[in-house]
Amino acid sequence: MPAEAPAALEWPDDVAREVAEAISHYPVKRSAILPLLWLAQRTWGWVPPAALRLVARTLGLDEPEVFGVATFYTMFNLQPVGRHHLQVCMTLSCSLMGSDRLFRHLEQRLGVGHGETTPDGRFTLRRVECLASCGSGPCMQVGFDYHENLDEAAVDALLERLE
Repeated sequence: MPAEAPAALEWPDDVAREVAEAISHYPVKRSAILPLLWLAQRTWGWVPPAALRLVARTLGLDEPEVFGVATFYTMFNLQPVGRHHLQVCMTLSCSLMGSDRLFRHLEQRLGVGHGETTPDGRFTLRRVECLASCGSGPCMQVGFDYHENLDEAAVDALLERLE
């Protein structure tokens, strides 16, 4: 189920230590914006508006600056995603190897389209550009794991293993 967007957030104590550590690696505090966005996404599963405000406040930046960075990089989820985020590479190499067919198979199997989440909150399906696995396409990223040389049977077996 999609998470509700919280109105305000604070870094949990254990994450606050990681935030301080990340900031300490940069001579200019604002340079820690990407690591802090990653920490926010890891902490809350996505980057809700309250997390964007928290990152801005932590780094002494304006909210639009943080929003601009978060929206530039497609790896930041600005909407809740399912427990398993399926990202199918649609770049030329993967397309030539069948990623379009694979994506259609996933749409039919899951009953959702690009950017949609199954009603049970289990899967979110997305087309993405280049997962940098051009020699082993078609490729799909599930969470942080890559799955390569896929066909419909391999995808079906993978979906069965994901709870």
